[in-house]
Amino acid sequence: MADWDVVVVGAGNAALCAALAARESGASVLVLERAPEDEGGGNTRFTAGAIRTVYNGVDDLRALMPDLTDEEVAITDFGTYTSDQFFDDMFRVTQYRCDADLAETLITRSYDTLTWMRGKGVRFQPIWGRQAFKVDGRFKFWGGLTIEAWGGGPGLVEALWQSAARQGIEIRYSSRVLNLLYDDIKVSGVRVKTPNGVESIKAKAVVLAAGGFQANPEWRTRYLGAGWELAKVRGSRFNTGDGIRMALDIGAAPYGNWSGSHAVGWDYNAPEFGDLTVGDNFQKHSYPFGIMINAEGKRFVDEGADFRNYTYAKYGRVILNQPNQFAWQVFDQKVTHLLRDEYRIKRVTKVTAPTLEELVGKLEGVNPQAALAELTAWNDAVMTEVPFDPNVKDGRSTRGLAVPKSNWANRLDTPPYEAYQVTCGVTFTFGGLRIDGNGQVQDVDLAPIPGLYAAGELVGGLFYFNYPGGTGLMSGAVFGRLAGTEAGKAAMEGTTRAAE
Repeated sequence: MADWDVVVVGAGNAALCAALAARESGASVLVLERAPEDEGGGNTRFTAGAIRTVYNGVDDLRALMPDLTDEEVAITDFGTYTSDQFFDDMFRVTQYRCDADLAETLITRSYDTLTWMRGKGVRFQPIWGRQAFKVDGRFKFWGGLTIEAWGGGPGLVEALWQSAARQGIEIRYSSRVLNLLYDDIKVSGVRVKTPNGVESIKAKAVVLAAGGFQANPEWRTRYLGAGWELAKVRGSRFNTGDGIRMALDIGAAPYGNWSGSHAVGWDYNAPEFGDLTVGDNFQKHSYPFGIMINAEGKRFVDEGADFRNYTYAKYGRVILNQPNQFAWQVFDQKVTHLLRDEYRIKRVTKVTAPTLEELVGKLEGVNPQAALAELTAWNDAVMTEVPFDPNVKDGRSTRGLAVPKSNWANRLDTPPYEAYQVTCGVTFTFGGLRIDGNGQVQDVDLAPIPGLYAAGELVGGLFYFNYPGGTGLMSGAVFGRLAGTEAGKAAMEGTTRAAE
C-alpha cells in the first residue's frame, strides 16, 4: 500500500508546479525539500523572477497582468513575442542543438502555463526597470522578455507555497531524498534522510525536480572542466545533483549539454553560495553599456554582441577563462543612469576615479599601463557618428579593434568613471536526464521508467552553450506542470485499477 499517490522531490518552481498539477488529478501529494524551511525553494528564490513567454500583443499581457493601467499601456511599447520568435531565439542561442520536441512543448505551452499559474494565485508584472528604457517619453521592451513574477523569485515561491497549502499539499523540509525505491521494473517511492533518521516512503509515482549539480564542486570540475571549482554559486547550496544521481543509479539516460551551464558575471567578492538577503543582486549585467577588461588590461569579448538577455548566461564562462578568473566592467557618467539596480547595492566591489589614469591604478589585479593603453585605443575606435539607443541594437560600433563591439559603443570621456569587479557565478547546469513527451524519465534504452518523472533544471536537452533569459522559470513551470499532471494521472489510474 502506497503512503502517497505522488512524491515530489524538491520545492522550487518546477517542483511546486508539479505538485499542484498532480493534486488537480485528485492525487495525494507529498513534497520533500532537502533544505530547511528558511532556505527552501531551490534556485527559484534567488532569481529576479523574469519569465519568457509567447504573447501576441498587449491584450495577452493584460490578461496575465490585470493591474496594468491604461496610462501605463499608453506610454509603453510592449511589442509582441510570437512563437516563431521564441523558436528562433531558442535555436539560435543553443546553436541549433536544443531538443526540438522539448522546445516545442516549452514554447507552445508557455502562455497557457502562465494563465494556469495565475489561477493558482501567482501574480505577474512588467519588467519595467530591467527590460525597458524610457526614450522620448516612451518605454520600449526589448529582447522578448516582458514579464516577471510579482516579488521576484521569492514572491513566486511564496505564492506557490501558499497555493500548495490551500490544496492540502504537505511540504516536509530538511528531508534529503537519498535514493529511489526501485525493483528493476518500476519506481515505488524514495528513501529519505530526515532529522529523525532514514525512512522509506512509498508512492505510486515520483517526480524529480531537485535542480542541477551546480553546487557540487567535484561534479562541476568533472563535467564542466578544469577551473570550474573556482566559480561562485549564484543560488542554493543544496543543488548538488542528487536527483540526477539517483535516477542514473537505476539506469536513467543522461542527456544534454553536460559540459555546459548557465553562468554569468557575478560580484568578485560574493560568498561561495547565494545569499537570500541579497538575492540575485550580486549579478552585474549592464556590461553592454560599458567595456570589460581582464588582468592583462585587455578587452576580451564583444560586450554589445546582442541584447544582454541573449549573452549574459554564456559570458560567465568567458570571464572564468580569463587570467585569475576575473574582469572589471568600466563605465562613465553618460551611461550610469542605465545601470541596473544591482550596481547600487552596499555589498559591491567598486572603484571610482576622476580620470582614466587614476582609475586603472585602482583596478586590483590589473596591469595599469596596459589597461590605460587599451582604454585610449578604445576611445579612438568608437563610431561616434552613429546615434546611441539602448532600446535597439543600434549598430554604434568600433573600428580597428582586435575585439570589436557591435552595439552601444560609447567613448569613456565623462568622469567620474566607475568600475566593478566580477567573476563567474554559475546558476544551473545544462546536463541532466532524458524525458519523453509525458515528462517521464527514460532509461538508457530510451524506454520510459514506470513511476518516474522529472522537471526543471535536472532535465537535459533544452539548453546548449547558452540560454535566452527568462526561459529557466518558464521551462520549470511548463515541464513541472506536465510531469505533475502525468504522474497524478498515472497514480490515479493505478488506484482505479486496484479498486476494480
